[in-house]
Amino acid sequence: MSSPRVRKIADRIQVIVAEMLERRVKDPRLGFVTVTDVRVTGDTQQATIFYTVLGADGDDEAARAGTAAALESAKGLIRSEVGKQLGMRHVPTLTFVADALPDTARQLDEVLARARAQDEAVAAARGATYAGGEDPYKKPREADDEADDEADDVDGVATDGASAAEPDAGGDELR
Repeated sequence: MSSPRVRKIADRIQVIVAEMLERRVKDPRLGFVTVTDVRVTGDTQQATIFYTVLGADGDDEAARAGTAAALESAKGLIRSEVGKQLGMRHVPTLTFVADALPDTARQLDEVLARARAQDEAVAAARGATYAGGEDPYKKPREADDEADDEADDVDGVATDGASAAEPDAGGDELR
């Protein structure tokens, strides 16, 4: 794990580079770039800047190549601004790397969608009925209910389900 000082430098470089790309770099090849992460070596001599290009899907390699070329040409300007704002004696060397995270996430989404479709096909093929009924361990309660009704009717007065021998809802004593 990196030291807190190195992590703070990396966070600050990320903010500076994002502001520079938004405000000062006016290259037409530069697409909608998002700086996703910055990793700085322990001696703060090299900084790797990970970025993604919005709208540059896997088939749009021209936009990615144009953005990479624009970042390489603006590297000196960005590095000088990083040095001014950080106030360090040795400014880290900047390396821009296209982040592979969106491509990996898209591939995982496709694999999960395929697996979900296969699961639905298997579920449709086998049917949605249970082998032994809905719950094979469920005991029928109709016989118990009928016996209670007959016992209530024996006195000649049908009650509302509470017999005289049952405790009332408020306590344990009998009525």
